[in-house]
Amino acid sequence: MFTGIIQLVGAVKAATATAAGRRLMIDLGPLAEGLAVGDSVAVDGACLTAANLSGAAAAFDVIGETLARTTLGGRKPADPVNLERPLRAGGALDGHMVQGHVDGVAEVRRIERAAGQCVIYLAADRSLTDEMVTKGSVAVDGVSLTLVDVADGRFSVALIPTTLERTTLGRLRAGGRVNIETDILGKYVRRMLAQAGLPLARPPLTLERLREAGFE
Repeated sequence: MFTGIIQLVGAVKAATATAAGRRLMIDLGPLAEGLAVGDSVAVDGACLTAANLSGAAAAFDVIGETLARTTLGGRKPADPVNLERPLRAGGALDGHMVQGHVDGVAEVRRIERAAGQCVIYLAADRSLTDEMVTKGSVAVDGVSLTLVDVADGRFSVALIPTTLERTTLGRLRAGGRVNIETDILGKYVRRMLAQAGLPLARPPLTLERLREAGFE
């Protein structure tokens, strides 16, 4: 389990094809301390398992399913990546509960910058936005963010300067693609609404609508 609070922006050292997909060698810097083969690291929001260690670098095998659902297939040497080690039991949950199971990819449509904040507008498959709630949480390339607005196939998130400086999101441009993991609570709520025979996204899912449906 992760929190969506990025601990370090690392860099891809090597990317090679394998029979099962790709192997990424990533410089973890200080996050490599105490890491063992078999341990997990969230790389741009995708939970990967360390397959080999070499100093401060670790190799991760990315299989076909992960390549199909994430942007990791396009990562090349020197590319920056967001990194987070798993949350320790009893640790502070500063972001939100992030599994590291990327649901899909969204495309950046436009970015609006103003003093003190940045709003990013994205497009994604409706299966993703159906699980989002305005003012709820979403992980974008592993970063825990608050949703500003949600509609069919589109959503926006607001970022503070600190997030822009300490993650790769400050480098985003229109047309860029990012990994998306919707809030696990949203997944369960959607399933419960479906089992109750309630419409999922028309009108869009809001906190008020959830209260009307009995979720307090």
